[in-house]
Order: sequence, then C-alpha cells, then structure tokens
Amino acid sequence: MSATPGSLRMSAQATGASVALGGMLALAAGMGIGRFVYTPILPDMAAALGLTKSAAGLIASANFLGYLAGAMLAALPHLPGGRRTWFLGGLAASAATTAAMALPDAMPAFLLLRFVGGVASAFVLVLGSALVLDQLALLHRPGRAALHFAGVGVGIAASSVLVDVLHGVGADWRSLWLASGAVAALAVPLAAWLVPDAADEPASQPMAGTRAAPLPRGLAALTLCHGLFGFGYAVTATFLVAVVRAAPQARALEAVVWLVVGLAAAPSTAAWGRIAARTGPLRAYALACVLEAVGVAAGGLWSTPAAALLAAVLLGGTFMGITALGFAAARMLSPQQQRRSFALITAGFGLGQIAGPIVAGVLLDRTHGFAAPSLLAAAAVAIAAVIATRVARAADA
Repeated sequence: MSATPGSLRMSAQATGASVALGGMLALAAGMGIGRFVYTPILPDMAAALGLTKSAAGLIASANFLGYLAGAMLAALPHLPGGRRTWFLGGLAASAATTAAMALPDAMPAFLLLRFVGGVASAFVLVLGSALVLDQLALLHRPGRAALHFAGVGVGIAASSVLVDVLHGVGADWRSLWLASGAVAALAVPLAAWLVPDAADEPASQPMAGTRAAPLPRGLAALTLCHGLFGFGYAVTATFLVAVVRAAPQARALEAVVWLVVGLAAAPSTAAWGRIAARTGPLRAYALACVLEAVGVAAGGLWSTPAAALLAAVLLGGTFMGITALGFAAARMLSPQQQRRSFALITAGFGLGQIAGPIVAGVLLDRTHGFAAPSLLAAAAVAIAAVIATRVARAADA
C-alpha cells in the first residue's frame, strides 16, 4: 500500500467541515477579535486614559499599517517555512498582542502592539485562507469556504458579547483586553487540530516573468476602488461604538450594535458570492459599495436607534463581501498575474484604511461631531461604486 507524504499527513478524520471549522475559528480569533475588538473596547479605554479622537484613530491606523505590512510579507516570493507554521504563529501572536494591550499606558507601546497584531492578523487571513482553501479543494469540498470566511463575523459577534458580559460585572478596559486575548488564544490548539498540514509547501513561491508585464486593463482602477473602500469602511469600523455612546437616543444600543455588525458579517461572503454569480464580481462590488455608503452616512448623520442599527447591518453585511469581491474581480481582470494583482489591491486597501481613522480622528477633534468624517467616508465608498461600475462596463465592451 502506498501513499504520498501529503496524504499521510492529512488526518483520516479530516473532512471539509472540520477544516472549514478550524479556519472559521482562526479567523474569528485572529481577525474578528484580534483586529476588531478595539472598536467595542475603545470608548472605555479612551475615557480612562483621556485619549483624543486623533489618538484613537492613530492607534487604529497602526493596526491597519501592520496588516498592510503583513499582507506584503505573506506575498514575498522567498518567505521561508511552511504556510501552516506562519498561520499558527500569526494566530498565537495575535492573541498575545491583544492581551498585552492591557499592560501599557503610553502611546508608543499601544502603537507597537497594534502594529504587530496587524501583521499577525494578515498572516492568519492570507496564509491561513490559502491553506484552508487548498485543503478544501483536495477534499472536494470547495463550498465549505463560506463557513471559513464566516469566522470574521463570528469573532466580531463573540467579542461583542464578551465585552458586554464583562461590562455587566464592572470590568475595566484592561480586563477587556486580557479576556479578549485569552479567548483568542483558545483558537490556537483548536486550529492546529482541525487544520492539518496536508501537502504543505513553502509560504510563498517565486513568480517568474511577471514583474515587467504591464498592468491589465482596469486593475489600476480596481486598486483605487479598494483604497477608497478601505478609507470609508475603516472610519465606521473604528468609531461606530463611540458614535452610539455619544448619542443619548441610541446609547442603549451600545451593547448591541457591534453584535449586529458581526451577525450581519457572518453570512455576507456567501450571500455576495451568489449575487456575483449572477451579476459579475464588479457589478456586485459596486452594489455592495452603494449599500455600505448608505450605512456609513446613516451612522454619522442621524443619532437615532434606527440609524445605528442600519449602519451596523450595512457595515457588517458588506465589508467582508466587498473584500472577497475585490479579489474575485482582480482574478477576473488578471488571471495570469493573480498574486501581483492581489498584492496591488491589498496595498490600495491597506493605504486607504490607514488614512481613514487618522483623517476621521482629526475631523472629530476639530468639529466635535461625527457628521463630517462620516460624509467624507460615505463619499469615498460611493466614488468606489461609480468607478467599479465603469470598470465593469469597460470589461464587457
């Protein structure tokens, strides 16, 4: 009886469901908690430390900068080691840096920890998703990918419940960070068990003959779209809970609004995938951007419970969908240079989401209201919708 080394390493018990579940738990911990738990913790942290909105935006942008750096590192052609090693290492580092946010009081330490956490979350998403999706293909269960990508929404919802429960027992902001890191750490052994190292290969492989090739038609415009989307979504994703706390009419929803974001995000990738199958990825991208622009504007312009819930539903229901649709559109526009196209749109997205919280924080401090940054963010996402529609028409021509 013979078997390949890869088939020997793939546990006999590994199924599409178990691998996808492992990926889901990893994204819940590394992205949903490690990357996004800052939003529900921010109001308590800012109140205790006297953080200005500009400082809060800068801390968020440090995490986004780390994500950009991590995504670029993951795309290096000569990154040593296997994907699973980097994936699990990133997951552990994400949990550790999340818990460590409870320790310092000074901005430099916060910035460093959130930067390193951003690098770690990128490795979890980029290399972990590549590993999980490849294994699902080997198991002939590619449809289980929707369960994997639901992890981001599951993590956001779980972190919201965790923060709310701890608020109920009087926990301070440091306890919130410690507890969040501890919960995220639980995913490390579970992911190691559920996502085997079947037929693993180096984290990156060289690309030959693509560096000097011209950009495919429409890819530069798509990169700009992704940058505008990153700018707009990051503003609401950073300050949504703070917006609700600052609005007397909507304050009762503070414990609910981030939970709604997570619950809306969990099925969104699968839903937008089905829409894209009918309309094409670029038109679905444009539609999702229109809906997100409405939600972003609503969150800043109207301080009512209905507006807060609308913002939460539309943010959660679109941001992961737009991310996935961006990759699908890049693959369509550049089928022979996928890694290059993915790196470009990731860079555009990263730059946009770095700038978003910084600009929004400055506007918040100067205007003492959320209307101006929300309108600016909504306009950016709306422009992305217009550009995506034009690219779709050009691609059809």
